[in-house]
Amino acid sequence: MSKPQNFPQTYKLLHWAMAFIILSMLFLGVSMVQSLAGWQHTAIHWHQSFGALVLLLVVFRLIIRFTIQNPPLPQDLPIFQVFMAKASHVTLYALMLAMPILGWLMQNANGLMVEPFGLFYLPNLIEPDLALYGLLRTLHGYAAWLFFALILLHIGAALYHGWVRRDGVLRSMLFKSK
Repeated sequence: MSKPQNFPQTYKLLHWAMAFIILSMLFLGVSMVQSLAGWQHTAIHWHQSFGALVLLLVVFRLIIRFTIQNPPLPQDLPIFQVFMAKASHVTLYALMLAMPILGWLMQNANGLMVEPFGLFYLPNLIEPDLALYGLLRTLHGYAAWLFFALILLHIGAALYHGWVRRDGVLRSMLFKSK
């Protein structure tokens, strides 16, 4: 059985939808902590709601990731780049899981419940604790900056494969135009 040359369309859709949501949330998160404007409470609600959605989607995405056969990396790719590709993907998935969980725990430590899209409440996982809230907020912030940096590296690597190497790696995650 030969390996596929492209990811399935549904996987591509999930990838690009999550990329849009995550980038939007990162930019919204940065703007929220820089402002005390009246819109901040609404922004926090949307940030929490989409954070819960990302947590659900990344679990779904991980299930798919372990059940589909991925297109192979180019055979002539240097071993260091293969290692970096795998390590960066593992770290991206870890951050996609860690960021919403840290945010959820942070809200619980602040004595607040997370109410995604106003539909239901997520359970409190920890008791309110102001010192723990401060630590979780700091970790959430550092993880966000690491996420930004890793996303830039991911985009740079994708463009390198698409524009410099022209080896099909970028093409495997793009939608085909007719």
